Amino acid sequence: MRLLFILLSLSCCMIAKAQNYYFPKETDLHEGTWLQWPHHFEYGIAYRNALDPTWVAMAAALVNSENVHIVAYNANQQTRITNLLTTAGIPLSNVDFYLCQTNDVWVRDNGPIYVRDTCGTLRISDWGFNGWGGKFNYNLCNPIPMLIAGLTGIPLINLNSVMTIEGGAYETDGNGVFLSCISSTLSQSPANSVRNPGMTQAQAEVILGQYLGVSKFIWLDGFVGTEDVTDAHIDGFAKFANDSTIVTMNNANLVYWGLSSTDIATLYAASDINNIPYNKVYVPLTQNNVLTTNGTNLGFKGSYVNYYIANTVVLVPNYNDPNDAVASGIIQGLHPGRTVVGIDVRNLYENGGMVHCVTQQQPQACSPPQPIILGNNIACNGSIQTYTIQHDLPCATYIWAVVNGAIVAGGGVNDTFCTIQWNATGTGSISVQQIRP
Repeated sequence: MRLLFILLSLSCCMIAKAQNYYFPKETDLHEGTWLQWPHHFEYGIAYRNALDPTWVAMAAALVNSENVHIVAYNANQQTRITNLLTTAGIPLSNVDFYLCQTNDVWVRDNGPIYVRDTCGTLRISDWGFNGWGGKFNYNLCNPIPMLIAGLTGIPLINLNSVMTIEGGAYETDGNGVFLSCISSTLSQSPANSVRNPGMTQAQAEVILGQYLGVSKFIWLDGFVGTEDVTDAHIDGFAKFANDSTIVTMNNANLVYWGLSSTDIATLYAASDINNIPYNKVYVPLTQNNVLTTNGTNLGFKGSYVNYYIANTVVLVPNYNDPNDAVASGIIQGLHPGRTVVGIDVRNLYENGGMVHCVTQQQPQACSPPQPIILGNNIACNGSIQTYTIQHDLPCATYIWAVVNGAIVAGGGVNDTFCTIQWNATGTGSISVQQIRP
C-alpha cells in the first residue's frame, strides 16, 4: 500500500491561532429550544399564574418540532410544570428539565448563546447579564449559561469580563452582518442603562467580530429613558427572516415605537455584506392598545416582529387583536416550510416582552456531511494532484479512499491504491502527493 503526503492549503483547526466563532442563524436546524419557566419566588404567585398559559402554549407548539429544555426553579416547580404540561395533553418525550434558580423568564437575554468554533464544534458563550444595566435583580439569572454548560457538557466561553450584551440586543443575518442599537449595548448614560462602561464602538466591534463571526455593523442610536427597560432591543422592531430579508414596521409605526428619523433611514437603507440592500417586509402593530387577560389596558400597542423561528413552526405574538391574523399571514408567507402558531402574550407583554424574548435556540450538533470533491480521480499516479473541496461544515475530518482509480467515501474501505485523509475548512482545495515508504 502506498502512502500519501498531504499539503493543506486550507486553514484548519490544528493551526495555532486565536479562536474565532460564529453565531448560527435562527433558521438553522435546532436541537432544541430553552425556556425559563415562570415562578413565584421573585414577583409572586399572581405573576407566575398569569404567565403559565403562555409557556404551556409555547411548549405545546415546540414539542413536535424539537426538544424543549425547561429551566425550573426547583424540584417542586418541576413537578408543578409537569402537571401543567400533562393536563394540557403535551407529551413529555421531548421535554427535559434543568433545576436552576432564576430571577425571571428572559432566557433570550440571560441564557446561553450557542456559537460554533471554526471546527463547527458547538460552544456556549456567556456574555454576562446585569439586568439591562441594573434595572432589575440579576444575581440568579447571570450564572445560567455557566450552569447549563456544566449540566449539558458543552464547552463554555466565559466573556463576563470581556463584554456584556443581551441576546435580544442584536440580530445577525448569518453572513457576517450585525444589527443593533447603541442604546442597549454601548450607552454610557443613564447609570441604569450601562452594560459596558467606557467601551467604544470600535472596541465592541473587534469583540463581536471574534465571538459572533460578524464583520459588518449596522448601528442605530436607539433610545433610553422610556418604559422599554431593554433600551431599544432590536428584536422588538427588526428581525432577519432570512439572509436577504428584514422584517420591520412602516415609518409611522417605527416612530410610534420610539425610533428617530435618522434610525429609520439607517434601517431602511440596510444592506448585506456585499452592500446589496435587504428586502424589507413590514408588519403592523396591533390595531388597538393591548389588554391583558384580566382586562387591564396597557396603554400601548404590541409588536409582531418579536417572533421565534423553530424547526417546523414559527411562534408569533398574538394579542387578541384584529391584526393578529394580518401579521401572522405576512410572517407565514416568509416561512413557507414552517407553520405559524399564534402565542397569546398579553400578560407577558405587560412585563415588557414577547415570544422571542423568552426563547433561546440550541443549534443541532453537526455530523460532517459528505463533501463534494472535484479533481483527477487518479490520485496515486506519482504526481501532485489538487482537489477542490466543497461542503457546509468547517474543519471536519474526512477519511476517503481511492479504489481502482475512483474516490470512495469511508474509513475502513479496503483500498487497492491509497487512502487520502485531510482536515478541510469550509471550501477550498488540498494538494495530495504520493510518497513511497
